[in-house]
Amino acid sequence: MQHRQKRIADAIKDAVAEIILEELSDPKIGFVTVTRANVSKDLKNATIYLSIMGDTKKQAEGLKRLDHARNFIRYHLARRVKLRYLPELRFARDEILDQEKRIGDILDHLNP
Repeated sequence: MQHRQKRIADAIKDAVAEIILEELSDPKIGFVTVTRANVSKDLKNATIYLSIMGDTKKQAEGLKRLDHARNFIRYHLARRVKLRYLPELRFARDEILDQEKRIGDILDHLNP
């Protein structure tokens, strides 16, 4: 990832985290943490990776609610991050945390 892409991704990640925390009032979203963001090379698409607490049903419901609030989040993002073209947002569950937990469990099993 280029330096500019990285800076924009970090700015979007921080702004989206603030918007979810301060602006959204949907309790069905649950406890959400924005873990990272990726921006395409042309800066027109951004994927926001999230960690949502709860079982898979609660995670799916939270992701669905955030996807439903995408335009609201994008509107507030435009007011916080000044870019020529505001990227389209896509939300995805961050699988890295699950992989880290699985590796930790394997290591604990190998070395009790």
